[in-house]
Amino acid sequence: MQFHSTHNKNVTAAFHEAILQGLPPDNGLYFPDHIPTLPMETWMGDEDTQPHHLATEIIWPYAEGSMERSDLERICAEAINFPFPLVETDERRYALELFHGPTLAFKDVGARFLARAIAHFSDKKVTVLVATSGDTGSAVAQGFYNVDGIDVVLLYPKGRISKVQEQQLTTVGGNVQALEVDGAFDDCQAMVKEAFLDAQLQAARPLTSANSINIARWIPQATYYASTVHMLGENVLFSVPSGNYGNLAAGLLAHKMGMPCKGFIAATNANSVVPEYLATGKYQPRPSVATISNAMDVGAPSNFVRLTRLFGDDFDAFKAKVQGFHLSDADTKERIASIHKDSGYVCDPHGAIGHQALDAPLQQDSDAIGVYLHTAAPCKFGDVVAPVIGKEPEMPERLQAIIDRPKQAVPISATYAALKDYLLG
Repeated sequence: MQFHSTHNKNVTAAFHEAILQGLPPDNGLYFPDHIPTLPMETWMGDEDTQPHHLATEIIWPYAEGSMERSDLERICAEAINFPFPLVETDERRYALELFHGPTLAFKDVGARFLARAIAHFSDKKVTVLVATSGDTGSAVAQGFYNVDGIDVVLLYPKGRISKVQEQQLTTVGGNVQALEVDGAFDDCQAMVKEAFLDAQLQAARPLTSANSINIARWIPQATYYASTVHMLGENVLFSVPSGNYGNLAAGLLAHKMGMPCKGFIAATNANSVVPEYLATGKYQPRPSVATISNAMDVGAPSNFVRLTRLFGDDFDAFKAKVQGFHLSDADTKERIASIHKDSGYVCDPHGAIGHQALDAPLQQDSDAIGVYLHTAAPCKFGDVVAPVIGKEPEMPERLQAIIDRPKQAVPISATYAALKDYLLG
C-alpha cells in the first residue's frame, strides 16, 4: 500500500516511510491510495474476537509490503492489551470506555502502536515531536518511555490542560521532555508542523510525529469501533467527542472499509468549526477558545482534510453520514450532573458532550443504538467533575502516585524560533 500527500498525489510513501516521516514534505497529511474493503464477517463475526485480532485485520492491508504479518500481529497484541468495555448508562445508550490503558485515555491505543512501529522500523536515533491538548502527550510519553534510540519532546499549552494531565506530561523523565508553551494548542500544533518542514533542523535532528496526523496513530483507532459493532450490531450510532478529529477519522475509515453502522456524530464544545461546516458547507478555522473539555480546544483541526477526503470531498456524502453537535460549558456540567443523578455513572466533560449529542438522534430513530466514546477517565478532570457530582471521581493508584511529583517542564514562547533553538540547543 502506498500513501500520498493530501496536497499532492505525486508525493508518496510506503507504510513504514509514512510512519517514520510523520508528515509529507509539502505539509499535507498522508492518505492511503485506496481504501480496502474487508469482508462482512470481519465486522459482524464472533463477538468473542479479541480487539488486537481486529486491529491486525484492519491494519494489515496498509502494512503489507512494509512488514511481515507476524510482526504486525505481535505489535498489535502488545499495544492493545486492555479492554474496551461497553457500559449501558440508559436505555439504548452505551458508554464505550476507552480509558483502561496505561494513561487512562483513548490515545493509548494509537500511541502504543506507534511506539512499537517506530521501534520496529527505525534504524537511527529519532526525536518524536508532539503537540498535545492534554491526553496525547501522556500516552506518547508512556508509549515511548525509555525506548532505545528515541527521544520525546512534548509541547503543551500553558494553563490549558488539567492538573492531572500536566502531571502525567511533566513527571515522566528519562527520554521524555515537556515544553510548556505560552499559547494555545493551535500554536503548539503550528510549531510542530513547521519543524517538520525545516530541512536544516531535520538534518541535524531527525523528527517524526506522534500526533493523530501520523498514520500509525490514526489507523489503529479504528479497532474500538470494530469491537463495538462486533458486540452490538450494525444499528450503532457513534457519538465521537472531537478536537483534532483523528478519532472521528478512524471511525469513518472503518466504515469506508466496510464496517456497518447507523452513522456518526461529530460532538464538540465551543470550538465548533466542524459542526458549523456541516450546517453551512463552509469551513472556517479560527483561534481556539479555552473550555472545560480542553482536549477539544482546537480551532484548526489537522484531520479535517482526512474527513472530507474519505468522502471524495463530496460535502453531501459527508453530511449524509456525519451529524454535527456542540455544547457549552454550562450545559456540559448539567449533563455530567444528570447522568450521575439518573444512573450513578460518572462521566468526564468530553464523554458528557458525546452523551447529550445522542438525545435527538435516538428520539428520531427508535431502531438506533447510541454509543458515546468516553475518551478519558473522569479523575483526569476532577476539578470539573467533583463540584458537579459532589465527590471526587475514583483515581487509580498509578495515577495518584504522580500527583505530588515535582513538575519538570521548560517554558518557551509560542514561536517556532523558540522551539528550534531548544531542539538544536
